[in-house]
Amino acid sequence: MYKNNPMTKTVLITGAAGGIGRATVSLFTEKGWRVIGVDRSEFGETFPKNGLFIQSDISRPEDMEAIFEKAQAFTDSLDAVVNNAAVQVAKPLVQTTVEEWDAVMAANLRSVFLGVKLAYPLLKADNGGAVVNVSSVHAVQTSANIAAYAASKGGLLALTRAMAIEFAPDNIRVNAILPGAVDTPMLRAGLGRGHVGQGDVQERLDNLARKTVIGRVGTPKEIAHAIYFLADHEQSSFMTGQAMIVDGGATARLSTE
Repeated sequence: MYKNNPMTKTVLITGAAGGIGRATVSLFTEKGWRVIGVDRSEFGETFPKNGLFIQSDISRPEDMEAIFEKAQAFTDSLDAVVNNAAVQVAKPLVQTTVEEWDAVMAANLRSVFLGVKLAYPLLKADNGGAVVNVSSVHAVQTSANIAAYAASKGGLLALTRAMAIEFAPDNIRVNAILPGAVDTPMLRAGLGRGHVGQGDVQERLDNLARKTVIGRVGTPKEIAHAIYFLADHEQSSFMTGQAMIVDGGATARLSTE
């Protein structure tokens, strides 16, 4: 087991091989943290050499148990957990099957409940830490044909508040970040819902960009910086139970305008 150098912090990041996940792994590494990355997809050769990558499916409870057995063998404490992994089903509610609904809830919501429960001893071990739950603007403002995803991300906000209250005595802060439109594979895969027109991918991205106040979609690195802010005790030590929206101003504008 690695005994933490007081100067070295360790973070566990789920969904590490996705767009936001890779940017978050890169930023924490750049800031001197050791990273435990988890994803059901392979990460590739570029995962930080001083870290640990675990290829696993966080929607399966037995996989979660195995993930944290490996984490405990790697480190004696965690300074932060970033619950970033998610799946999205983009289809009308009446066409969504029970199996699809349950798959979204298992990956996006139940995994966070179980992951934080299993991470709790490691977070508590070295005078506390931080949990950052990656929710979505769909938790507060949503659109057609994405009901299961929106419901899972809304549930994640309530879970964030509940965790913040329960874990405060152990000096564990819990906050959520709500990204808006960010140029990731998941965003591009969901552009066929009809909410941004019917042109090619670039036309749809351009239409989406115009719906923000800033006039563009976000980058994974921008979300990674916001995640780092919430994870870093020096920057956000008086924040817990909060939902931070990072969406280029999209939710600030009246939909009737």
